[in-house]
Amino acid sequence: MKWAILFTIIVLGIAGYFMFSGNKWDNVFPKNPNVITQKVHFHNRYGIELTGDLYMPKNKTADKMPAIAISGPFGAVKEQSSGLYAQEMAARGFITLAFDPSFTGESGGKVRYVASPDINTEDFSAAVDYLSNRADVDADKIGIIGICGWGGMAINAAAMDTRIKATVASTMYDMTRISAKGYDDVDDNPDSRYANKVAMNNQRTIDYKNGKYELAGGVVDPLPNDAPQFIKDYYAYYKTPRGYHKRSLNSNGGWNKTSSLSFINMPILQYADEIRTPVLLIHGEKAHSRYFSEGAFAKLKGDNKELMIIPGASHVDLYDNMEKIPFDKLEQFFKTNLK
Repeated sequence: MKWAILFTIIVLGIAGYFMFSGNKWDNVFPKNPNVITQKVHFHNRYGIELTGDLYMPKNKTADKMPAIAISGPFGAVKEQSSGLYAQEMAARGFITLAFDPSFTGESGGKVRYVASPDINTEDFSAAVDYLSNRADVDADKIGIIGICGWGGMAINAAAMDTRIKATVASTMYDMTRISAKGYDDVDDNPDSRYANKVAMNNQRTIDYKNGKYELAGGVVDPLPNDAPQFIKDYYAYYKTPRGYHKRSLNSNGGWNKTSSLSFINMPILQYADEIRTPVLLIHGEKAHSRYFSEGAFAKLKGDNKELMIIPGASHVDLYDNMEKIPFDKLEQFFKTNLK
């Protein structure tokens, strides 16, 4: 009998370690025992319910603490990079919220796997709404982190939402720039944009007829031998045990084929120069996407804006490489600016 009881205790202990708030721990990174996690739900201004994972230091230092909302990369879910950032920043003394944007992951939105320059910017503000109304958060000390394509959304949110006191964009993509101009702006001409719009609008007709949205596919699989290095890097994260997640768009079927249509006409960094709060851009020296951060930084004004280039780092290194992600810098940036 005593062995049966002991076995039950062990099983319950293991289960408790991998469960939080009634949900199985299925993140792609190990759980930090010094951080408490909780599943939360909140809604944006369009009535879409968003789902996030809240991370809190086990030993809280104050009744009201500074908080950080985190999302990205583009096509990822909160159990991947944003959750890793959230857990690490929580261990360093912040309440953090990693959330799935509208139409993806565990968040709502009837049409799945579609992105929107407007709604996804609003998602950051919705996270600020939620954090501002928590009794344990200081509403005057809220920052945001956007990773990859959500780095651009974070900057756009900071230009709109005056409650955001500090912003970090890590390994950012400007999704409107790449949608309208292609990689390295090689398709920055009216004919290329027109051809792109023709293809997506024809796809709209097909989707409406079929009653479903055709997916573009996630990260290419199998990986071609002649794939560019950055595609190999994406594969190494999204398609292997290192970062694969069953709800991740990039790990599976990808966005719907018409998802980028609205991004062509709606540049998200239009008013970046009017951001009055501190902004930190972080990018890898060897990242194919480095020019996005450099372009965004050129738009920013004031002496409280910084571009930090990580020596030797690729785009994907800043997803999960703990030796490359400058968490000491992130901690210092937010502790300085959320006080």
